Amino acid sequence: MSQVIIMDHPLIQHKIGFIRRRTTGTKAFRETVGEIAMLLCYEATRHLELTDVEIDTPVAPTVAKELKGKKLAVVPILRAGLGMVDGMLKMIPAAKVGHIGLYRDPKTLKPVEYYCKLPADSAEREVFVVDPMLATGGSSAAAVQMLKDHGCRKIHFLCIIAAPEGIKTFTEAHPDVDVYVGALDDHLNEHGYIVPGLGDAGDRIFGTK
Repeated sequence: MSQVIIMDHPLIQHKIGFIRRRTTGTKAFRETVGEIAMLLCYEATRHLELTDVEIDTPVAPTVAKELKGKKLAVVPILRAGLGMVDGMLKMIPAAKVGHIGLYRDPKTLKPVEYYCKLPADSAEREVFVVDPMLATGGSSAAAVQMLKDHGCRKIHFLCIIAAPEGIKTFTEAHPDVDVYVGALDDHLNEHGYIVPGLGDAGDRIFGTK
């Protein structure tokens, strides 16, 4: 059964409060999204296995720790998910990056696929899917299904803000995928936007509105 981990770290909550504000400009919004992604990544990688390695410090030989295996991948859901990639890579720089392109049909609110490019060895990697908003849950669930169809089995989903409706849809579709959430909001409005939310994350990251 999937775990839904709601972050309670003060730094995450402070930074989410900052990007919620209507007055936060594009540059500051984009930078803060990246910082939140770093903090989410820190929590979402807590389970990674370590192995011992012999090294030399400037003072003496010792046994240090390093990640075991290191086969990780970050897959943003286009386009808003791109805003979280740099923050993730600052924490796990050896990870490969794939891309999944989905948009939500404004009438049906259902996801429509338009792009999918994954690392050739993605099935062997532990995959972190990132998207700032988990609203209806349709696009995120579809993206994870695409990864499963490519043979991926170790998948985690990270978002900054989620609606209860999105959590329900996603976890019912993928009970084997853990979800890391910066903040759980109240509900979706009639247009499928998270309330109180922060507006359209893609538009605010890229300054297109």
